[in-house]
Amino acid sequence: NKLAHLIEAGADMFLMPSRYEPCGLNQLYSLKYGTVPVVRSVGGLEDTITDHTAEPDAGTGFKFHDYTKEAMLDAIKRALSVYRNKNVWTALVKRCMAEDFSWERSAKEYVGLYKKAIAKHESR
Repeated sequence: NKLAHLIEAGADMFLMPSRYEPCGLNQLYSLKYGTVPVVRSVGGLEDTITDHTAEPDAGTGFKFHDYTKEAMLDAIKRALSVYRNKNVWTALVKRCMAEDFSWERSAKEYVGLYKKAIAKHESR
């Protein structure tokens, strides 16, 4: 949906408080747009977003674990605190946009795994 993409691309943050999320694409769109995701740490959101609070030099968003308004509000407050520091926020946005979830990257990872498996098999 074009409007949904325009809204997501124009936002500073994207809140995704999913109760259940097998994969999710919106957080991936957010990363590419430089819209910092604030997500509940569940399913694919757990796998694709690195919490900035836990890893300030590697984070790509903000996570909360409990499905409560208090936990969500805490994550939003942490995000807003970083947002107020423009240098740190800009670095976070750049890190988000640099994330690579392309098929090309995935294929290269699989090729590497296959090569390791073949080498291990041949060394027997």
